[in-house]
Amino acid sequence: MASVAKVIEISASSSKGLEDAIQGGLKKVAKTVKQIQGAWVNDIKVMTSPEGKVTEWRVNLRVTFLVQ
Repeated sequence: MASVAKVIEISASSSKGLEDAIQGGLKKVAKTVKQIQGAWVNDIKVMTSPEGKVTEWRVNLRVTFLVQ
């Protein structure tokens, strides 16, 4: 039997860093989506203070999972 995968797009953010934003987003999605196979970082954005310090990392992810 052939397998079928589906792709959804999510947004996640973290004040700690890029990796934390990605891990947090995937962890949240995994609560309702089963059989996650992988993810692509589609877009990266940062929020800054007026002085130019990064205050928040934001990512858009395309998450792939198998359809049962």
